[in-house]
Amino acid sequence: MTPTELLILAFAGVIAGILAGFLGIGGGTVLVPLLISLGFESIQAVATSSLSIVITASAGSIQNWRMGYLDIKNVLGMALPALITAQIGVFLANLFPEYLLLFTFGLLLISNVYLVELRKKIIARKKTEEEAISNQEKLDNKNPDNIHKSREIRNRIITGGTGGLLAGLFGVGGGVIMVPLQIILLNENIKRAIQTSLGVIVITAISATAGHAYRGNVLWETGLILGLGGLLGVQFSTRFLPKLPDKIVSLAFRSLLAILSIYIFWKAWQTYQL
Repeated sequence: MTPTELLILAFAGVIAGILAGFLGIGGGTVLVPLLISLGFESIQAVATSSLSIVITASAGSIQNWRMGYLDIKNVLGMALPALITAQIGVFLANLFPEYLLLFTFGLLLISNVYLVELRKKIIARKKTEEEAISNQEKLDNKNPDNIHKSREIRNRIITGGTGGLLAGLFGVGGGVIMVPLQIILLNENIKRAIQTSLGVIVITAISATAGHAYRGNVLWETGLILGLGGLLGVQFSTRFLPKLPDKIVSLAFRSLLAILSIYIFWKAWQTYQL
């Protein structure tokens, strides 16, 4: 590996770490396309991205825990089903032909452009609803009956299971999917959803990495370089980026996803032609 490639990997890790801390995602949406552009096979890119995400998400979650912002119970409620679905994703990733894996990943990126915008609209709607209800109603919502508890458990399984499947299949943390689902299905605010999502990503990424390592897909040196860069990036984002206007961050992220999706579709077409 040349010095230039090492610098590129380290820089990409930093960017992924910044996205992880600020948006509650693992950073695979950046890392997987980058690794593919450097000549790695798609399955290696997915597997190595998972290893990097373990380091990045762990660093961000430890910091959130130190600041008292991490609810371990909520994390485990989504992480346990994610452990199972992550292995299903790993199995499917090894089963799919490369062009199909790339194409479906491109579809995921495109859908994320919509989900980021949807998340913003949901937040605005939730603020309006919270202003309309009384303090007593808020208190009542914190003490749901058995039906509400059952529904909450089901929704946590759906949210965590979806994130785990994406982690194993595409090498992403799954946070771009989990955060909107937490807001929609679990009625959580954006900050709580991001912090919980990052905690779940730690466990899903460990599961996905273990599954890929068993199959010999993980490039350990590359993953560690990306992960160390991500460790630095996540420290920066959790401290400073929340001060930036949401509109600027949202626009930049959606633009990045759109560009990456075009590139991935192009790579999928090239692979299909071979």
